[in-house]
Amino acid sequence: MEPAMRRSLALLMTLLLCLPAGAALAQLRTEGDAAAAQGAYDAEVPVNSQADADRAGALARALGSVLGKLSGDRAVMSRPGVAQALRNAGNYVDSYDYRQDQGTSASGAPSFRTMLVARFRPEDVDALAAALGLPVWPQPRPKPVAWLAIDDGSGPRLVGVQQANAARSLLDRAIERGYRLGLPGGSAAEQALVGAIWRQDTAAIARASARYSPPMQLVGKLYRSGGGWTADWVFVDGGRELSRWSSSDADARRAMAAGADGAADALVKRYAKVVDTGPAGLYRVTIGGIRSADDYLRVSAALQSVSVVRAIRPVRASGNQLELELDLLTGLAGFNRMLGQNSPLQPVSMPTEGPIILEGERAEYRLK
Repeated sequence: MEPAMRRSLALLMTLLLCLPAGAALAQLRTEGDAAAAQGAYDAEVPVNSQADADRAGALARALGSVLGKLSGDRAVMSRPGVAQALRNAGNYVDSYDYRQDQGTSASGAPSFRTMLVARFRPEDVDALAAALGLPVWPQPRPKPVAWLAIDDGSGPRLVGVQQANAARSLLDRAIERGYRLGLPGGSAAEQALVGAIWRQDTAAIARASARYSPPMQLVGKLYRSGGGWTADWVFVDGGRELSRWSSSDADARRAMAAGADGAADALVKRYAKVVDTGPAGLYRVTIGGIRSADDYLRVSAALQSVSVVRAIRPVRASGNQLELELDLLTGLAGFNRMLGQNSPLQPVSMPTEGPIILEGERAEYRLK
């Protein structure tokens, strides 16, 4: 190979390696492809630009969306430690890309919105959720059938597959909450069930749903109420009523979307599990293998990168050991999950139970 060609290939390889993950992915997409979130560990959020500063905030919002889908908890952002963890969202990214969405403004002029599509590493996000004590809603998730009847003033009508756009806000909200809803086929026999839906006769709906799997039904009726809309809902799992609620809003789409929220809340309450990572509190730890000022800096950086660490207080240094008091949002099990296998801090011995009383047993780590 000619020296000039070798230099050109080397330069090309260098440029490719220097590209951010999203830019590299964009080069791999073929004409007509569009980046989109596909799975539970993917999310897409609007972003002002592709600048680094805007991307950092967008990745944090995207990771918050993924944690919401993983846990099924719509209030996940208010849980202890989550906001701190999102500051390090870039550490969990597998890849990212951008997409331009075109729409129409109120004046009729074309409008454009940039979307960041982020894909996060499942094993790392799982470890983060466990360390933060978030409930984990197992995969694969069920796809309940939504039996929805709408009365806009001309009588109730069933929303079947052919009328899916009428229920778009309901279907999209379910996806945002980490699961999917199906619609009945809309046969003549199913259309005749509108009366049962309006009476909220869940037994009759369950019998009609026997051909669908799983045996879960979200039964709802949406109707005009005052100056807005009201929807009454019942969620049934295997013939057992799990929840019953109503939602009202001036916008029919928001009243409808609340059906997906209620179903998700019922499913999470029944099926989500929290991994025991120990109680929050003060933990005394010793770290060995520290031989230089650089080692102290490595220890400090490793601890500060763990979002469940609220505070670090040095206690004493002796020989090549450093003793610290850590204020943790979880127990040591959660802390160790957050450290991960690639951390320079490796556990040597763990206490048998509970937060460590300051004069009690210590956890030991070694700097590798």
